[in-house]
Amino acid sequence: MKWMSILLLLLVGIASFWLVRNSRATTESPEYEILFKDGKIEVREYPELRLATTVTRGSGKNGSFMTLFRFIDGGNSAYQKIAMTSPVLMEAGAEQTTMSFIVPKATAEAGVPEPTSDQVTIRALAANRFVVLRFSRRGTQAADEEAALSALRAWVEAQGLTVDGSPLFAYYDPPWTPLFMRRNEVMLRLPPEQELPSRDS
Repeated sequence: MKWMSILLLLLVGIASFWLVRNSRATTESPEYEILFKDGKIEVREYPELRLATTVTRGSGKNGSFMTLFRFIDGGNSAYQKIAMTSPVLMEAGAEQTTMSFIVPKATAEAGVPEPTSDQVTIRALAANRFVVLRFSRRGTQAADEEAALSALRAWVEAQGLTVDGSPLFAYYDPPWTPLFMRRNEVMLRLPPEQELPSRDS
């Protein structure tokens, strides 16, 4: 029976890998240019993005996700279905925490329909440089996020860089994705006039 368990685990792993790879290949993500790379840390330049954003209250992340999902599922002035993109963005500011879906490029260019819910707002995320660290889930989400943010801030300080605003957390994969396969990133904005490190990795 032991070989049956091993075979089952192998099949589950292969299926999970295929589903995650297929999901990433078919889901639109924003384009960016990598300006600098040091191991798992990248400095990226992003164009302006249009976001559909809602405020999260307490630990209500699932409620926030469904609020945004209803908007892309036709809860807008055009009753338009809007494609899901990745990543989902979370930003914890001084006064509130927000969750955002990135509007697909074609929809943004054609004009984003107005949300029917007053809990959803459409806003622009200006073109920015971000320093980004990709991380995996190994423990609790909060602990992993804090560890990744601390590591990224330590790297920024060691490089003599400064950052603007609150950190962004980016989540690329659906909830059924095994923890070790999930793509998670923490992002810090860099002032555009700031000089980048001169060395390459």
